[in-house]
Amino acid sequence: MIDMKISGFSFCRNAAKLYYPVAESIRSVLPICDEFIVAVGKGDPDDTTREVIEAIGDPKIRIIDTEWTDREKLQGWIHSQQTNIALNACSGDWCLYVQSDEVVHEKDLPLIQRRAEALMDDRRVEGLAFRYLHFWGDYGHVHRSHAWYPTEIRMIRNGMGIQSFRSAQSFRREGKRLRGVDIGAEMFHYGWVRPPRLMRVKSYEMIHTHHGKQRAEELHGQSAGVFNYGSLEQIPPFAGTHPAVMKEWIARFDWGDQLQYTGPSPVRHRHDQPKQRILTWIEQNLLFGRMRLGTKPFRRVWGA
Repeated sequence: MIDMKISGFSFCRNAAKLYYPVAESIRSVLPICDEFIVAVGKGDPDDTTREVIEAIGDPKIRIIDTEWTDREKLQGWIHSQQTNIALNACSGDWCLYVQSDEVVHEKDLPLIQRRAEALMDDRRVEGLAFRYLHFWGDYGHVHRSHAWYPTEIRMIRNGMGIQSFRSAQSFRREGKRLRGVDIGAEMFHYGWVRPPRLMRVKSYEMIHTHHGKQRAEELHGQSAGVFNYGSLEQIPPFAGTHPAVMKEWIARFDWGDQLQYTGPSPVRHRHDQPKQRILTWIEQNLLFGRMRLGTKPFRRVWGA
């Protein structure tokens, strides 16, 4: 058995009131983590994110309290700043990152641990990539579209100066993409599954963070109304199983009557755009389902 330590890490703010399954996210990886560091930003007066995390009751969890004082200046980079606060407190050999809307299936935990151990001494490998399942609208539809990133680095080697990048979607070392390996594990992304009213509120918050409060007000006002997911008819159904930690969360689903399951879409999201549809068709029908026409999130290490 290789002597190896894994640190889990994340960040969050207003996660509870914005319908992020933050506790489920953390709990999904705790079995293989020796510690879990989470930077919890000071939220609105009614936010209970810290209490939700504390209620997990695991001594491996350590909370770092933060304030998003640079939100307007950094815009989307505030996510990277907060991610790096947690990352820099990690002491493991490998650091496993899950955002508050990302959950790992229990079936993949042995795989993640096994690949981390096998690659422990291969210094060519800086990061391990996961395959993404992007759910949309409900828990039964998952994107297979060029508009959505198919893989992303979610486990990084510690002590190499690797830092979170831009809006914390990925990581860089000295400004360069990491050398990585796709280990075949899946990341369940639930960022676009919540009641339409709360999806509208979350959209407002994301625009505020990335483009400033004025732009958010222009597009969404005071977050009145509901988010329109459009038609789900062209989005592939999901036939697999969800992580066990999500069972109770998924049982809360009660907005099916607010979704459109058939017919033409009254709104056009990015994945509905003709360019995205054409690229998706090429990848699914001519490239054996491999999304090869977009930007590569990491430099692949062959033979690892």
